[in-house]
Amino acid sequence: MKSLYEPSTAEEVKARLNTLTPETQRLWGKMTAAQMLAHCANAMESAVGDRQPSRLFIGRILGPLVKPGFANDKPLHKNGPTAPWLIVADDRDIPTERDRLTSLIDRFSQGGADACTKHPHAFFGKLTAEEWGKGMYKHLDHHLQQFGV
Repeated sequence: MKSLYEPSTAEEVKARLNTLTPETQRLWGKMTAAQMLAHCANAMESAVGDRQPSRLFIGRILGPLVKPGFANDKPLHKNGPTAPWLIVADDRDIPTERDRLTSLIDRFSQGGADACTKHPHAFFGKLTAEEWGKGMYKHLDHHLQQFGV
């Protein structure tokens, strides 16, 4: 599994982000490209510790059972559930959200394990820096695939 700590992986993700336009259509789900960028930026804010959401009750129950799937090679399921604080329903601007997400990717990848939060993931609970690096790549890749990039 690729990790956002690998400079080449971070650059690949950012290059894919740069291909998104307001006209880019989703292949599944409900978000626009701009909303997806904001959603991913919100998740990255959690990975760098800017957001520290409380553990979800369902995550305390199911999190340990599905946690291995967060950082493995199996793709995420399409149309899977998401935490309420990650849902972006309002209109967003692609350049603004892309810049915010790119900045967070740089901060996370260049900072390495030291830049990773120690706060538990809202659903999966305690994660190692390695799990965060792989899981955040997997999350970004999933949403980029959602828009065919």
